[in-house]
Amino acid sequence: MTVPAMTTTSLKLPDDLKARAAAAAERLGVTPHAFMVEAIRQAAAAAEERAKFIAAAKAARRATLKQGTGFDADEVHDYIRARAAGAPGRRPKATPWRG
Repeated sequence: MTVPAMTTTSLKLPDDLKARAAAAAERLGVTPHAFMVEAIRQAAAAAEERAKFIAAAKAARRATLKQGTGFDADEVHDYIRARAAGAPGRRPKATPWRG
């Protein structure tokens, strides 16, 4: 197994946050360093996923504006409620929204 290259970074934390991180690490049975590395990894992954979500939403908005069609919100909600209840539901159809 290849070990990834690591660099040293200084992280200044307020005393209360450092104590909370150390206590959480102890409860998990890991070092404070390992706890902080994992917390940063999770935060970076969440930020990357959010960026992908926002990019997809912007692309969907552009496509919707270009196509000029959309779905009635009440019909979509009715369909979702029916599906959640186990019924087939009536699938909404896209309709033009430009006047």
